[in-house]
Amino acid sequence: MKKIVIIILLILAIVMTAMPFCASAAERVDYIIRGGTVVTMDASGTVIENGAVAVRRDRIVAVGKTADIDSKYKAERVIDATYRVVMPGLINTHTHVPMGMFRGIADDLVLMEWLQKYIFPAEAKNVDEPFVRWGTRLGCLEMIEGGTTTFVDMYYFEDAIAEETAKAGMRAVLGETLIDFPAPDNKTWDAGMLYVEKFTDKWKGHPLIVPAIAPHAPYTVSTEHLKQAHDLSSRKNVPLVMHIAEDGAEVKTIQERYGASSVAYLERNGLLDSRVIAAHMVWPTPEDIRTLAARKVGVAHCPQSNMKLAAGTAPVPQMLKAGVAVGLGTDGAASNNDLNLWEEMDTAAKLHKLISKDPTVLNAREALELATINGARAIHMEKEIGSLEPGKRADLILVNMESPHQWPLYNVQSQLVYATKASDVETVMINGRLVMEDRQVTTIDAAAVRQKAIEYRDRIRKSLTAK
Repeated sequence: MKKIVIIILLILAIVMTAMPFCASAAERVDYIIRGGTVVTMDASGTVIENGAVAVRRDRIVAVGKTADIDSKYKAERVIDATYRVVMPGLINTHTHVPMGMFRGIADDLVLMEWLQKYIFPAEAKNVDEPFVRWGTRLGCLEMIEGGTTTFVDMYYFEDAIAEETAKAGMRAVLGETLIDFPAPDNKTWDAGMLYVEKFTDKWKGHPLIVPAIAPHAPYTVSTEHLKQAHDLSSRKNVPLVMHIAEDGAEVKTIQERYGASSVAYLERNGLLDSRVIAAHMVWPTPEDIRTLAARKVGVAHCPQSNMKLAAGTAPVPQMLKAGVAVGLGTDGAASNNDLNLWEEMDTAAKLHKLISKDPTVLNAREALELATINGARAIHMEKEIGSLEPGKRADLILVNMESPHQWPLYNVQSQLVYATKASDVETVMINGRLVMEDRQVTTIDAAAVRQKAIEYRDRIRKSLTAK
């Protein structure tokens, strides 16, 4: 009997001694987001019920069942995702972010009239660095609240946009606009080229900001200048962002000027490659689509902006079938009039069904991919963002599924595309940092932004009526 007691005591001692080692075996992470429906957007379209994501610093460490993550990791902070969808942050592949200050300034016009009679004059009279900073704060606030974690921008004073975007904690590809007439920041082409070279040198390698070069369009930039911009993009190995084949007037101008489509003209001059992000791409020919695929050009599809300006409908199903990487963009809020990618997903899916007269075209999963992993491919960042997978950047959002418009839930991907609203986004993490919790953005002073938006509205109104 005594021997048995001694054996039991020895076993207990061994177990008690081993327990601290067992506890310490759990790997330390910064966050565990647990208990939600994890929509990974990986290659298999994996959806994990009662799933969890572990995050350390700026990276995703693990994705799996909550029980498995809990058994392997111990977090500084645990976020309860019960009745939430945990998914990649949305990617807006084409914006002019400060133009939110022009929201509603001129609606219901054709593109060229809208640009030449209203937008270009309003920009000439109002756009300076403070305007751009406040417009960027406004745009970042709106996008964070809607679950967008990455955006591609094309505007002026892009260095100021980069500074404000980094302060807001957002990820962005930021292209300084180059154009063949005096711009608000640089009055000559040479000044613009000098600016953009300094800009790319300053921001390259930043954890959130990818600098880019953004010649406006084939009809506003000469062939020689386009070649200079492309050469700089190649030399610096940074993206080149450009409006291409946006509407019928552009197509006609390029055909008359160069005897080719916009894509064929650019290809003929060696200006298309895997660094290019082509905005809109409404009017490519079948041959153009093959060229885009072969050159690995990314495309930003902006359905609501294109519809509002009656620019046409981009052949997205055909581009996807050909292997072109297509993402979703809102364009600027002056022509949309918001930065809401949930609306863009819903619109894109329904628009292409209507145009094709086929309800199976661009299904919910494909529409969701446009705003996540395909958007990442379109901006050439799919190795870093766009899906929830170990090793990728910790850019993720929690979507509240408890509102009446979310009841009942049968297919989570369909629900996200056809029922979810921007206001359902509850929590946003970018690069491992929480920038919104419980609908409260922590990196931007919303009250100050609203006050400045009112002030700029009054100033812009006066500038357009002044003789």
